[in-house]
Amino acid sequence: MRRTDERGRWFWETICHDGQQCEKRSLFMSVPESRLGLLIVVSGPSGTGKTTLCRKACAEGGAVFSVSCTTRPPRAGEVDGKDYFFLTEEDFLARVDRGEMFEYARVHNRWYGTLKSYVFDNLRRGVDVLMDIDVQGAAQVRGCEDELVDPCLTDIFVMPPSLEELRARLSGRGTDSPEVVELRLKNAEAEMQHWRDYRYCLVSDTRESDEQRFRAILTAERLRSSLRAR
Repeated sequence: MRRTDERGRWFWETICHDGQQCEKRSLFMSVPESRLGLLIVVSGPSGTGKTTLCRKACAEGGAVFSVSCTTRPPRAGEVDGKDYFFLTEEDFLARVDRGEMFEYARVHNRWYGTLKSYVFDNLRRGVDVLMDIDVQGAAQVRGCEDELVDPCLTDIFVMPPSLEELRARLSGRGTDSPEVVELRLKNAEAEMQHWRDYRYCLVSDTRESDEQRFRAILTAERLRSSLRAR
């Protein structure tokens, strides 16, 4: 018979011999206290609320939001270094040539990418990293051969409830012209074909429901044994 303590670290083993004489032995089950950070890749069409989900999770503590680089111009209220690192196309492509990008892709006629140093440093320190990237970038992350990535990676696709609802959300933001909204809808149809490539598919509903289900995924993933130092 074995018993563990409330933290699952100790167990007691009772051994009975002939004549029902029993002895109790305490043994140690070694589970490292420290762990690697979780790398959470989140994809989905613009307007599904994936960025809001990532920022909400970071605000609750224990995770950082990976700040991407982009060559698109800043929107009203966006801050360089907080929302994005806004780069010229020349600077962006130079960083690609130097091997500084973890992933990168051209989306909506602009370049987007993530710096390796930011992600890897946090994972080694046990800090979870949320990456809001497109399906091309997610495929590059899955294909990364660095030994740090595989034990830390999980991915989530946030699916709109319908294209009609997605159109309403994009138009309601008031940040894009009608032409840009149509481009985003066209790209959304292509992106949605990749939902089976992800471990999780979260079909967007209300903000409260989305946040609750997103939080449940993160809670479960943080218990993975692969994150524990060997």
